Amino acid sequence: MPQQPSPVWFITGCSTGFGRELAKLILARGGRVVVTARNPDQIQDLVAGHEANALALPLDVNDPAQIKAAVQYATEKFGQIDILVNNAGYGYLAAIEEGEDAEVRKMFETNFFGLVALTNAVLPGMRERRSGHIVNFSSIGGLVSFGATGYYHATKYAVEGMSESLAIEVAPLGIKVIIVEPGPFRTDWAGRSLPESKIVIPDYDSTAGERRRQTRARSGKQQGDPVRAAAAILKAIESDTPPLRLVLGKPALDLAYKKLESVKKDLDTWKEATLSVDFPEDEVAK
Repeated sequence: MPQQPSPVWFITGCSTGFGRELAKLILARGGRVVVTARNPDQIQDLVAGHEANALALPLDVNDPAQIKAAVQYATEKFGQIDILVNNAGYGYLAAIEEGEDAEVRKMFETNFFGLVALTNAVLPGMRERRSGHIVNFSSIGGLVSFGATGYYHATKYAVEGMSESLAIEVAPLGIKVIIVEPGPFRTDWAGRSLPESKIVIPDYDSTAGERRRQTRARSGKQQGDPVRAAAAILKAIESDTPPLRLVLGKPALDLAYKKLESVKKDLDTWKEATLSVDFPEDEVAK
């Protein structure tokens, strides 16, 4: 029997971090990858020597014309897109009251609306073939919130909610969805890629202000390794039973368990009040 061609990956945000390491891993294994970044000059080294299996494209996920063109180029070269990795995104440091409206909306456009737009551009082909994977990068910050990153959390909570619904809708069509939730990793997230509000309110110095300082100080010293993360993501995608959520790193796992315990405690403590608001069962049955 002829050997099945390797799946075609389409990855956003490949100039650094998770996107870059994932593209490197797949290409090293002989896979086919569409590598994208806002500045294509930053990804030429990834495709060098892999011209038959790789395609480097400029892509700003906030630009509908670039999304359409990138999907078209990818389809023309490889015939289809089997695995979409929505990795592009960034954070923003500000207490809620310190948030600058234009900056917050700009982050939502990239982290959420751009992700949705690219997903919708790729879904028709996946539906037609009745197969595919959509990998949406969230964060442990899509489950757990801290001071100074509330608006970033909001974008990731949005990705989580949308992805859960998407997973339900596309499951009967043979398409799988994975939400990736990294903890702290040695990427550029907390470095040059992290803007922060110019508004600083002294009353928040011990909460959001302290988190701002800690986030900057820890940049480059995080526990998570993006190379190992790429291997874990690949393992999940290749699994016969991939998870809906893939938490990455011990700090993230510890925080996720702590959040579950906190939610359960509130549910148990306030169970009586929760159940008191319903009509009596004998009235509902009438």
